[in-house]
Amino acid sequence: MPINICLVPDTTLDHRKVTHMKEYSTDSIRNIVLASHSNSGKTMMVESILHFTGATTRLGTIEDKTTASDFDEEEQRRGISLFTSVLPVTYKDLKLNLLDTPGYTDFVGEVVSAMRVADCALILVDSVGGLEVGTEVALQYAETFGIPKIMVINKMDRENANYQKALKSVRDEIDSRLIPMQLPMGEKADFKGIIDLVSMKAYEGDGKKASEIPAGFQAEAEEARMQLVEAAAEGEDSLLEKYFENGDLTPEEIMQGLRKAIQNSNIIPVLVAAGGRGIGIQPLLDTLVALAPSPAELPAVQAKSAKGEIELSCQDAGPLAAYVWKTTADPFVGRQTYFKVYSGVVTSDTRVWNATKGEEERLAGVQVPFGKEMLPVSVIHSGDIGAVAKLSVTTTGDTLTTKEQNITLPVPTYPNALYRVAINPKTQSDAAKMSQTLTRMTEEDPTLAWEMEAATHQTLLFGMGDQHIDVVLKRMEQKFQLNLLTLEPKVPYEEHITREGSATYRHKKQTGGSGQFGEVSLRIFPIEGEDFTFSNDVFGGAISSNYMGPIEKGIRNVMKEGVVAGYPVHNVGVSIVDGKEHPVDSKPIAFEIAGREAFKIAFKEANPVLYEPIMRVAVTVPEANMGDIMGDLNTRRARVQGMDTEHGKSTINAHVPLSEMMRYTTNLRSMTGGRGLFTMEFDHYEMVPTQMAREIMDARQKEMHESE
Repeated sequence: MPINICLVPDTTLDHRKVTHMKEYSTDSIRNIVLASHSNSGKTMMVESILHFTGATTRLGTIEDKTTASDFDEEEQRRGISLFTSVLPVTYKDLKLNLLDTPGYTDFVGEVVSAMRVADCALILVDSVGGLEVGTEVALQYAETFGIPKIMVINKMDRENANYQKALKSVRDEIDSRLIPMQLPMGEKADFKGIIDLVSMKAYEGDGKKASEIPAGFQAEAEEARMQLVEAAAEGEDSLLEKYFENGDLTPEEIMQGLRKAIQNSNIIPVLVAAGGRGIGIQPLLDTLVALAPSPAELPAVQAKSAKGEIELSCQDAGPLAAYVWKTTADPFVGRQTYFKVYSGVVTSDTRVWNATKGEEERLAGVQVPFGKEMLPVSVIHSGDIGAVAKLSVTTTGDTLTTKEQNITLPVPTYPNALYRVAINPKTQSDAAKMSQTLTRMTEEDPTLAWEMEAATHQTLLFGMGDQHIDVVLKRMEQKFQLNLLTLEPKVPYEEHITREGSATYRHKKQTGGSGQFGEVSLRIFPIEGEDFTFSNDVFGGAISSNYMGPIEKGIRNVMKEGVVAGYPVHNVGVSIVDGKEHPVDSKPIAFEIAGREAFKIAFKEANPVLYEPIMRVAVTVPEANMGDIMGDLNTRRARVQGMDTEHGKSTINAHVPLSEMMRYTTNLRSMTGGRGLFTMEFDHYEMVPTQMAREIMDARQKEMHESE
């Protein structure tokens, strides 16, 4: 039974009616993720649901920057969702945790995290755009996580809205069976409401009042209902038998069959709405209540524990296991940690064990997130979503449990961050906090990464695309006062030699008193399998052995900096063959300098070449784009290793130089309308073509000359 917990309202949000939140048991919880392409109407759908259920007193809008979902300053500035927000609503004594996700491809990591903790996916399809790439991605992830799907053809009031065309666009591209549960009453400006095929009633406006189906829609509705009843009958054997006997099912039986069918087969029920205008909201909520499973109805979760592999059922009496699916860093309120309880209960003022980090954390006060508001509660039951502030070590993907159980829940696979920029701090104070802030941001966002590239001396930031990187940079500036400059990333070339070279260099410096003297003769040669070898092959004691260390140090320093293009030297062997020393003026520094300069001269004589990183790339595109992609890859010096085609998608495997792939994320999206995907990882180094290498070396020499 729900237990009332009264909370003080937040008077700063006068359109919010968040005056209390109940405590809900597992059976009364529904975790529903809204996912689709950008601008399909997810945020306004949530806004209409909040208003309809009385959670808000007026309807917010994206234009006025007053929606409950898009509360972040950057979201309001851009007019799009950038982060997943949690909005719980109460309807028919159930708590529906609505997870509103971004639709723009750059923020797919937010979709992955939300899908990981959702128990049902509400997929929105724009009535004009049909199946767009973000919606396709949402469907694929819902399939990956094995959660039931319900589809809404939304924005039926738009100019050029076309229900049948939108439905066909999805049917043509996915394997799942789309079964309409509702039909639209009119389209575009004439869209008035929905026809419910379960009850065979019409619902105008928000759907609170039922009426008879208008005569003009009766025949279409009866035909569509037959398909619906057949699909529902397939959900259970007993229903199938009854359908064969009677030729029909009751509304309750239809819902019963559909509930099983969407969990156990590839059926997706299809609804219609105009979320921004609040049309079809009650029928949508009724469908979610009837079809979306509670956390307790889903299969047990596989996890690891101190006792080995275990299966966790969603129940309060089970061992504690809460999965951290989202963290947000904020300098004022500290880190906010969002979690879903998969087993057991989470209570305030308790200590838990972070099994991922192997450290204890104290939960000072647990909360229920409502957009940007946090409502304190005393307990979060199994299956519910909660939040807690100011944990010390916990980050996204961690499991909170007890030290005795030491349970870890599986972490989803996130897409690789393939778009890169080089970053520099603007000031000395920015430099001091850059590393710490970047680490905090990457802990928050699994699709973000950063590293120091030794070969180019650049700090690289990796993300899903230019928008993603831009948002991250803005957040670091606003929240942590870290100002960074972005630069074009350099390719980490390597300098090699192709033949032997030799040189002698004498370092002599006399400035009064004792001077500096050292002369080194050396030979260099290409080697394989090792990066560097150094040998003392001087006969007759021309150079004391205690000067070999400084000579090697000088050479190693040059190898780090490069000789002809400013990139590290690799696969070189050095033999010291002769030299001279002075009984008074010879010093370690003199031989370090002599060794360094002799190496530079010999290197230039040994036919230096550049090597470049070659990446193993797999590009997956619709078959229709295959020709364009192949042509484009050929211009990028790609060597195609093979091709596969499956389910209308072609995958090209190729070796491509990294220098040709720097902005491929943006280019591929442009060529495929966002439907192309690629993976890329380092494979090996190869020699750069002579003409290109010469241009790179000349540019480096010019750069060095200008800096003198």
